[in-house]
Amino acid sequence: MNSPRRDALQVFMDVVEDGAYANLRLKEVRRTPSEQAYVSSLVYTALEHVKWADYMLSFYVKPQKKVVRNILRLAVTELFFMDTPDHAAVNGAVELTRECGKGALSGLVNGVLRRMLRERDSLPPLPAEPVARLSIQFGCPAWIVNEWLDRFGEAETEKLLSFEPPALEIRAQWPFTSEALAAELTVPYARGQVDGNCFKLSESVPVSSLPLFREGKIAIQGEGAMAICRFLGDMRGKKVLDACAAPGGKSAYLWSLTEGHIDLTCWELHPHRVELMERAFARLHVQAKCEARDASQAPQDGAPGYDAVLLDVPCSGLGLIREKPDVALHREAQDIDALCRAQAALLESCARLVRPDGALCYSTCTISLRENEQQVEAFLKAHGEYALEEQRQLLPQIDGTGGFYMARMKRCI
Repeated sequence: MNSPRRDALQVFMDVVEDGAYANLRLKEVRRTPSEQAYVSSLVYTALEHVKWADYMLSFYVKPQKKVVRNILRLAVTELFFMDTPDHAAVNGAVELTRECGKGALSGLVNGVLRRMLRERDSLPPLPAEPVARLSIQFGCPAWIVNEWLDRFGEAETEKLLSFEPPALEIRAQWPFTSEALAAELTVPYARGQVDGNCFKLSESVPVSSLPLFREGKIAIQGEGAMAICRFLGDMRGKKVLDACAAPGGKSAYLWSLTEGHIDLTCWELHPHRVELMERAFARLHVQAKCEARDASQAPQDGAPGYDAVLLDVPCSGLGLIREKPDVALHREAQDIDALCRAQAALLESCARLVRPDGALCYSTCTISLRENEQQVEAFLKAHGEYALEEQRQLLPQIDGTGGFYMARMKRCI
């Protein structure tokens, strides 16, 4: 039987070498709760620090082939960023090397790790140049670090990158209330500073197994995503389209905020994700029309039909790299071009769906001028019938949330 470390190694390699999504791969691992927690913690911590591990290992060993390279990355993570005892981390890595059929290299793994331990207090320094230092230290692509340095300065960028997200964020779903949820919680929490309905738990708990979850009284949702729903405005009694809706969290919160007094339609491109959304809505007692539709190909005939359209577009996701370190792992600067084209197409299409005096709300979970402010500026320049009412960029180190952007535009004619 594979050890938990071998499961972690396989998931980690699938993510860093083959571009798999960590959250989806981890769901496939079948372990006891404590082993599952260990595997998840090791994978995510290693993803967060893979650039640091690679940088340090380059001083101690020549490049290795895939299996041993990633065994060393995981072991360095355990030694320097987790509470694993030193002997357990080293011996575990050596045993894993043998378990993977690389026994001839177990001595190399042992020697490298023990030397790094001996030199723990005198490891090679990180580069002095800010882009290289911050990229290695926080596992962030150099090109986005460079953009953030230009925009925010070195001190603020370092605060942004070092933000520690809460273990878990949840909220109440109407008719259950935040007050009732506060009375039920037995773990430490803090309330959100942008949306007080957000409960930030200081430790992860198996929420999906709780009666409150099964009864549809609570939802797992980050404060930044909740803030977008608030930003849209009071939707009570309004006809609203969530144009890129899956997995449905924002739609469910709109339903909750209006206490069900909303005419809600949800579009999603992929049919299997529509089914997932419908199951979530059934649990949360949300009533909405769910359709498998491409929001970039909205119908052009007929009068605009919605009081508000929420357009939470596909984006680079760089506002969530502390929570999802694999998001940035394979993201290249040139990827933004294709994303921007898709975002512009969605804006162009959905602009036709809003009634005069209605609202079009554009949102992302990234911190990127090209995807956010510049995207909205280009749209408004091409669409004189719209006027910007408000835009906001949430920043982790200031707002205590992920890096979400939102812009609300009013259709004037």
